[in-house]
Amino acid sequence: MSWLPYARHQIDAADHAAMTAALEAPHLTQGPTIDRFEAALAEYVGARYAVAFNSGTAALHAAYATAGVGPGSSVLTSPITFVATANASLYLGGWVAFADVDPDSALIDPEVVDQCQDRNVRVVAPVHFGGEVADLECLAAIAEARGWVVIEDAAHALGARYHTSRGGEHRVGGCDHSLMCCFSFHPAKQITTGEGGAVTTNDPESYRRLRRFRSHGITRDLVELEGDDGPWYYEQHELGFNYRLTDLQAALGISQLARLPQWLSARRRVAGWYQARLADHPIVRPLVRPPGSVGAHHLFVVRVPEGLRRRCYDELVRQRIGANVHYIPVYRQPFYQRAGFEGAKRVGAETYYRSALTLPLFPAMTESDVARVVGALDAAVMEQV
Repeated sequence: MSWLPYARHQIDAADHAAMTAALEAPHLTQGPTIDRFEAALAEYVGARYAVAFNSGTAALHAAYATAGVGPGSSVLTSPITFVATANASLYLGGWVAFADVDPDSALIDPEVVDQCQDRNVRVVAPVHFGGEVADLECLAAIAEARGWVVIEDAAHALGARYHTSRGGEHRVGGCDHSLMCCFSFHPAKQITTGEGGAVTTNDPESYRRLRRFRSHGITRDLVELEGDDGPWYYEQHELGFNYRLTDLQAALGISQLARLPQWLSARRRVAGWYQARLADHPIVRPLVRPPGSVGAHHLFVVRVPEGLRRRCYDELVRQRIGANVHYIPVYRQPFYQRAGFEGAKRVGAETYYRSALTLPLFPAMTESDVARVVGALDAAVMEQV
């Protein structure tokens, strides 16, 4: 029986051709392919600007820095996320405030966000967990009233859309309800550049700062230069990092982005097969899709009774199925416990974590693959039905 992973990237002949062409081009890095990838990404999500980075973590780091996170400020975010969402604030000398999540969706709870008493919050960073969209309309209103900046962690959500109360449809990354939006292009995501990430924004000043931050804080923009010794001249205006994506990676990203619509359709189809097979299941419950979200289906997470989660996981692995758990609440990590987050436990996050189980979902999956996964789940829980 073949191994069925929880995620799998797709590379085809078009990707090979794009990479080969990039290898034969004059620039392997800092060349025009980066600009083409950024332009294609910005056009796809409907943003004015996109800035590519060498990871989603670097994208978060740059976005927080651009928004002014530093000593004396906090990022308010979800504990049900990969640690990078929180770590990026600590990189800058900032702090992290954890809001709670709705355990049925694993998305940040706006009511809890609005009740936050941390006076140092500078940024609220909703996580579009699993590819579903947090309540950006509500969060944006709260942030405006509290003087906060919204930065979306959309590492799971390239291609997602959402509807607002007035009936408008918006694309994640279009930044209609945020200052910036961060993406990841890790191989498990909707498209990949190997490793990589990006920030989209509609704000010209944020765009300029993001570009400087990813390249040592250096600029060659004539508008920004304070001097001019000649065509070779550049200036470092702030402390930045080498967070650049290569032209090779950008070429792969352009090729992959062209096939994103068909992959999103395939992900939607696989999720639909799961939903149909689990609709009346007495024990296994898929996460609830929030109103207005048209998700990108990065993950398919189900909830099982707390005492059965390990049994389900072990049975899936025994049948060579790549189960996983997304995520352990960040504040549980030993580093965060030692850093002063011992009392950060959140009821919704704990309820979610104790019952969460991630099932395989990727575009190449077949209906028989889904039947195999659900059959393995049934084998694990049948004694409890």
